[in-house]
Amino acid sequence: MATSTSPIIPASETPPNPWLRFALVFGLLYVFLVGINGLSGGFKSLGGGLLETFFAATTNPFMGLVVGLLATTLVQSSSVTTSLIVAMVAAPENPLPIANAVPMVMGANIGTTVTNTIVSLAHMSRPDEFRRAFAVATCHDFFNFTAVLILLPLEMATGFLRHSAGELATVFSGIGGVSYKSPVKDAIKAGAKPLQELIAVITDSSHAQAIILIVVCGLLIYGALFLLVKTMRSLLRKKMEGAVMGALDQQPLLAMLVGILVTSVVQSSSITTSLLVPLAGAGIITLEQAFPVTIGANIGTTVTALLASLAVSGENASAGVTIALVHFLFNVCATGIIYPVKRMRNVPLGGARKLAGIAVKNRWAALAYVVFLFYLLPMALAALNHYN
Repeated sequence: MATSTSPIIPASETPPNPWLRFALVFGLLYVFLVGINGLSGGFKSLGGGLLETFFAATTNPFMGLVVGLLATTLVQSSSVTTSLIVAMVAAPENPLPIANAVPMVMGANIGTTVTNTIVSLAHMSRPDEFRRAFAVATCHDFFNFTAVLILLPLEMATGFLRHSAGELATVFSGIGGVSYKSPVKDAIKAGAKPLQELIAVITDSSHAQAIILIVVCGLLIYGALFLLVKTMRSLLRKKMEGAVMGALDQQPLLAMLVGILVTSVVQSSSITTSLLVPLAGAGIITLEQAFPVTIGANIGTTVTALLASLAVSGENASAGVTIALVHFLFNVCATGIIYPVKRMRNVPLGGARKLAGIAVKNRWAALAYVVFLFYLLPMALAALNHYN
């Protein structure tokens, strides 16, 4: 009797419809973004009331940097911090001096990187994925730290950012208020609202609600990431991966533009950079390919503060526009200094790789990095400054 040598694929192993997998990817992506939004809301509820107190300690530029960093890590949004700084600089009475606000904006730029670093911790149970994801997440940290190390001393010595921004601000004088509501952000907020209402039923304490929201959204992020990485790995074939990688390798300026546009639409660099983490964990994009998108997100996040500054009126309105432009110029100058020169570009890339290697060998080091650098150290410095 002749026997067939053709392999028999069990029904349970038959590949699912690719369109269903695409729908699953978008569904998981939505859950992931809702988790990010809820996590931000939880931290904002815990720390939002402290911002004005922190902003009082800004006469020392290094403390201004720490305050901007800590304020942003507490509310998980540089857009919130910089918009508040714009409002304080443009205040009709007792305005925040622009010179004091500049280091705060730089600190906010660093603080916004904490979200995607937290997201990368969801890959800790899978070493290879964690190495890739943590490196992509922390290259944002290293880029912004490098930018501050170069530009803060230069700004302190010359004031070139605030002077240049002041000249540019005259171009925007007389422009009326501008407002923009992101439909993507609205959809994400709508998804998080039922969860927040449910938690409000469980407890009346605002602090307890914030803590529960942080825990639940952390679990949502972890579960969505796990399934998202698994689904994308099966969905994207090698040829498609090669085409995507080749395009990103050859067109870094296009990748930056993508980062700018996506961040401008969703009004959050955290969302843009956090989306890169599961892609890197799945091995779909490399650190070198994610880096220009991250830099583009850095520039794109300045749009929110600029729009907020154009909506400010009064005798100090131009000061609000000036500090918003400082944020923009800081990121543009940092990009122009660091990215085009390979030796400079390798500083954040090399730092991210080394830290990822340490984190894979000792996972507690990854947790310590996030908790100490973004929370404990700035809190300790702020407390010392307050009591002195």
